[in-house]
Amino acid sequence: MAHALRLAERGLYTTHPNPRVGCVIAHGDEVVGSGWHQRAGEPHAEVFALREAGGSARGATAYVTLEPCAHHGRTPPCADALVAAGVARVVIAAEDPFPQVAGRGIEKLRAAGIAVDTGLLRDQARELNIGFFSRIERGRPFVRVKLAMSLDGRTALANGESKWITSEPARADVQRWRARSSAILTGSGTVLADNPRLTVRLPQDEAFAPPLRVVLDRCLRTPAGSHVLDGSAPTLLLHGAEAIADGEYFDHVEHVAVAERDGALDLPAVLALLAKRDVNELHVEAGARLGGALLAGGWADELLLYVAPVLLGDQARPLLALPPLASMAERWKLAVIEQRQVGADWRLRLRPQPA
Repeated sequence: MAHALRLAERGLYTTHPNPRVGCVIAHGDEVVGSGWHQRAGEPHAEVFALREAGGSARGATAYVTLEPCAHHGRTPPCADALVAAGVARVVIAAEDPFPQVAGRGIEKLRAAGIAVDTGLLRDQARELNIGFFSRIERGRPFVRVKLAMSLDGRTALANGESKWITSEPARADVQRWRARSSAILTGSGTVLADNPRLTVRLPQDEAFAPPLRVVLDRCLRTPAGSHVLDGSAPTLLLHGAEAIADGEYFDHVEHVAVAERDGALDLPAVLALLAKRDVNELHVEAGARLGGALLAGGWADELLLYVAPVLLGDQARPLLALPPLASMAERWKLAVIEQRQVGADWRLRLRPQPA
């Protein structure tokens, strides 16, 4: 199963909105077939593994990181393929919560007389597809907020200058987190201040599906000529119901009105809309206000924090805009999921904990 999970990781940048899935077919310790889901719309992991195994699949055990599908989508049901191949046993890491599967794949296998076991390395399989499970089970994407700061917790000088706090290796590392995401989100304030491209820049030989660029722009302030309007990646502007699309360039960019709350776009409504557009992992690169709102509202699932060994001073801009606390008991608690040195900087993955 660990082998199957490593195979599934090969689809990290290319399978969304589908989950990343790997499959290994074996007789005891002898692997006779393996495969992974490579791109949405193409064959699933089980199909590639069965093709490689051929007749050796009969009587074998199939190890699959996610419950085999039982419905006709863009590809035929994988449960049917496993039955037809004559496998004797299927070991599944995680059950599939997708409504058209949700136990039906397991039922179909067992009805055909195939032994089915579930739960082997379930946590690892769910972590690999954390955005897919979030979208299906919670109705919203998994929200990862990327931040970069100095050792004294600052993100830019008082005049707004922020290029560059972190080193080139750290900035290159960010590209891979962008590439694994279904969408990259920012606010109009960041567009006005920094004019970011919000595209993925990887070596030419590395395949990825371009993430959707999403700009929260309540009053449609994004100016013509902004990089996010250059057509290099699909782009969605989310705005308030009363905003006026003033400019011909809006005719060439998708813009959708969403509900407002307290003078800002309603973040739960934004996340629900993106989930309906099959966004699994949402990568956020925004200012202190939007990042703080996501954390304070309980919608930031993970902080991807790069810490540079530099000091910017107490007049520089803070990491997040958060409400004041009355006591230390109210402090924001974060669990360290991972810490790693990247170039001269440190990368921390942090997940908010219950108050």
